[in-house]
Amino acid sequence: MRLGLVGFVAGCMALQMQAALVPAWQAVVVLALCLLLAFVARRKPILLSVLLVTSASVAGFGWSDWRAQQRLSVVLSPAWEGKDIIATGVVAELPQVSEDATRFLFQIESSDAGDAVPSRVRLSWYGARTWGGAGDEGVEPDRRAGIPDLQPGQRWKLTLRLKRPHSLANPGGFDGEYAMLADDIRATGYVRTGKRAQNIALGEAEAGFGISVERWRAAVRRHILAALPDARYAPVIVALVVGDQSGIAREDWELFRRTGISHLVSISGLHITMIAGLFAAFWMALWRRSFGLARWLRTPLPLRMPTPRAGAIAAMLAAFGYCLLAGMGVPAQRTLLMLSTVAIARLTDRNVPASLSLCWAAAVVAVVDPWAVMSAGFWLSFGAVAIIFLAAQMVLDGRRNREAEGWWARYQRGFASSTRIQFAVTFGLLPMTLLLFQQTSVVSAAANGLAIPAVSFLTTPLALAGAALPDPLAQPVLALSEASFRWLVVWLEWLARPSWSVWVAPVAPAWALLLATGGVALLLVPGAHRAWAWRAQGALLLVPMVLARVPVPLPGEFRVVAFDIGQGAAALVETANHRLLFDTGPRYGDHADAAARVITPYLRGHGIEALD
Repeated sequence: MRLGLVGFVAGCMALQMQAALVPAWQAVVVLALCLLLAFVARRKPILLSVLLVTSASVAGFGWSDWRAQQRLSVVLSPAWEGKDIIATGVVAELPQVSEDATRFLFQIESSDAGDAVPSRVRLSWYGARTWGGAGDEGVEPDRRAGIPDLQPGQRWKLTLRLKRPHSLANPGGFDGEYAMLADDIRATGYVRTGKRAQNIALGEAEAGFGISVERWRAAVRRHILAALPDARYAPVIVALVVGDQSGIAREDWELFRRTGISHLVSISGLHITMIAGLFAAFWMALWRRSFGLARWLRTPLPLRMPTPRAGAIAAMLAAFGYCLLAGMGVPAQRTLLMLSTVAIARLTDRNVPASLSLCWAAAVVAVVDPWAVMSAGFWLSFGAVAIIFLAAQMVLDGRRNREAEGWWARYQRGFASSTRIQFAVTFGLLPMTLLLFQQTSVVSAAANGLAIPAVSFLTTPLALAGAALPDPLAQPVLALSEASFRWLVVWLEWLARPSWSVWVAPVAPAWALLLATGGVALLLVPGAHRAWAWRAQGALLLVPMVLARVPVPLPGEFRVVAFDIGQGAAALVETANHRLLFDTGPRYGDHADAAARVITPYLRGHGIEALD
C-alpha cells in the first residue's frame, strides 16, 4: 500500500517535470496494460508488486496530465492582451494589502470580451502618486490614495488591462508562471478605473461557501488590526490566525530567515495539531463530566459514545475550522489529512501506522492539487513529519525497560527528548534546505528550541482566543499575544547578530545530495544510536555536499550569464580568477529589485561571495 501511494505521488511529479503534455489516452492505455499484466502475474508476488506500483505511477501521471490539460485550455485571447476590458465580477479572496497597491483575486462574471477572458484573474490596484498636502515640500506621497477598501464578496465593475501569465526565467529562480498555473490564475493585470456595481455585497446564499470563508477571514483580520493599531508585530499575529503574511516587514522576514523560524510565522502543521489537541482535551473533559445531564438525557453522553471517539471528532472539527481560517495551504492540508486519518482510525477502532498515514496524506494532497508536489512546502512539510516519526521512535527505544521515575526525572527526560527531536529535524532537513535555498541557519536549533514552545503554546493560543473574543475583551488578550512574540524577538535578534548565523553553500551536484540523503537516513534510523559506526558513516556521506563547489572556467576561458530581469539587462562575466557584474537590473518598488530577486540568489547558489 505504501509503495503504491508513493508511486502515485512520483507519477504526479514526473508529469510536472515534462516539457510538454501527452495525450490523455496514452496514459489510459499504459495503465490498462499494467493492470492487465498484473492480473496475469497475480501468482508471482514480486512481479505483481512491481506492476501495481507502476500502475499507481502511471495513474498519477495520467491524472496530473488530465488536470493540466483542463487548466491550460483556459487562456486569455491574444487579441485582448494589453487592451482595456470592462468586466463585472466579485472579489473572491482575502486581498493582500501593501504600501502602494492592493492585490486580489477577481472572479469575472461578465465582460465586453466574452469568453476570450478567463474567469479567474489576479489583479493589482495601484494608488495615485499624490502628495499628502498641497504645496508641502518633503511630505511623503500617499501611495494608497485612490485605492478602495476591497473586501471579499464585493461586486465591482472594473476597467482592466490583462496579460497572459508569465514571469522571469532564470536557472534556480522562482517559477512564477508555474505558481500561477498551480493557483489556477490564467491571466494577470491591473485596474485602471473601477466602481462598486452594487451598493451591497453578495448575499450569503449567492456568495457560496468559499467567499463566505474569505469574508470570515477578512473580518478576523480587521478585528485583530483594530485591536492592535500601533503594535509592532500585529502583522505576525494576523499571519498566525488567518495566514495573511502580506503585512510582515521585509526586515522581519530577514530576521526569521537568519534564525530559521520562518515556518512558525506561517500557520504550520505544528500549530494545527496543537490547537486540535487542546480542543480535543477540553471537549473530552466536558464529555466525561456530562453525567450531570442525566436528568435531561435518558442515556449519559459517555455511554452513548466513548470519550476517545468524541475527542477524535472534536479534534478533526477544530483542525478543519483552523485550516479554513488559514487558507488551506499545503502544510494545513497535510496536517488535516493526517489528523483525519488518525481520527477515522480511532472511530473505527483501527491502528494505522504513522508511515501509512503520512503516505495517504501525500497521495490525497497530490489528487487534490497535483502541482503541490513541486513546491518547497510540500517536501519540507512531509520531510519534517517523517523525520519527527523517526526521531520519536528513537526516543521511545531509549525509554523502554526503564523503571518508574519521579516527575523531575520525567521532565528532564521530556526536555531532552524534545531537544533531540529538534536537532533531528534541523539536521535531517539540511540536504533539502540547501537544495532549495542554498543556505541554512546555524542557530536554528537554539532559536526553535525557545520559539516553538513560545509560539505554539503561548502566542498562537492567545491570538486565537483574542480573535474569538468581542472587542472589549479582545484587546488585552491580543496585546499579550503580541507582547509574547516581541519578547521572543529579543532572543532572536541576539542569535542573528553574528555574521556566521547563516551558512551559505553553493548548489551541490545530484550525486552529493543523494549521498547526503542516505547519510541523514543512517543518522536517524531507529536503533542507530546504539551503532556509532552507522552514525560515523552517515556523517561521512554528508561531506561531499558540504564541500561541493561549482567549477570555475579554465584559464584562458570565460563564462557569460545573461539574467532575465524583465526590463533592462544584467550579465555576469566569469573567468578563472575574476567575476564582473554588468548592471543589477531595475527596481520594482521600495522593497523589491531585480538584484535581490534574481542576481543575489544566483551568486549565492554558485558560491560567488565577492565581485571584482
